[in-house]
Amino acid sequence: MALAIARDVVVEFPVYGRRQQSLKRSVLRAATGGILATDARDHVVIRALDQVSFELAEGDRVALIGHNGSGKSTLLRVLAGAYEPVSGSIRVEGSVASMLSITLGLDMEATGYENIFMRAALMGLSQARTRDLVDDICDFAELGDYIQMPMRTYSSGMLMRLAFAISTSVSSDILLMDEWLSVGDASFSEKAARRLKSRVDDAKIMVLASHDMALVKRSCNRFITLEHGLITSDSTSYPT
Repeated sequence: MALAIARDVVVEFPVYGRRQQSLKRSVLRAATGGILATDARDHVVIRALDQVSFELAEGDRVALIGHNGSGKSTLLRVLAGAYEPVSGSIRVEGSVASMLSITLGLDMEATGYENIFMRAALMGLSQARTRDLVDDICDFAELGDYIQMPMRTYSSGMLMRLAFAISTSVSSDILLMDEWLSVGDASFSEKAARRLKSRVDDAKIMVLASHDMALVKRSCNRFITLEHGLITSDSTSYPT
């Protein structure tokens, strides 16, 4: 079973270097981003998520909608386990695939082959499971003999092809994406799109943050709108 339940989730980031006098101000809404506030110790913080609650169940294809800084990426990172709420609770059941930073953990001095195992370990895959996948990853990335070369010798396109091949090598119960991934030249991009669609179809829950309204209308059946870290709407109809 796959599910994600958030109850009154608050995420705050401290702001350093402010004068003490400014710490006494009451909560202000920033023009962009989260809410400017003070915490229990009177420190200035940005409240990126403010009392966020929702439940995601199997079959949900969720679009996170909002301006830059509204809290979409922060919410994705909470679901991925990268950020811990300062209050409230988050419960996630099922395997999670995060497409938020597909180059995370890659070492430019290591070979492509070595990076497969390092990145796969960050994804929670065992070495035995990775060994089962490594040939498919190498074939998909189309790097040839470069797979045994240090990644500092790769072009940006080659690096992204390998990162994409690793990140999409397995299906997951919950798929998290910050914008729809598109990598490589025309021929590889078409292959990557087919792979990504397969992973989306396999996922029991998908959460996608995107500014591409045509994409989210086509891909999603639930629409959560965020503004200054607050959920302002949660609907099965695209907000007008």
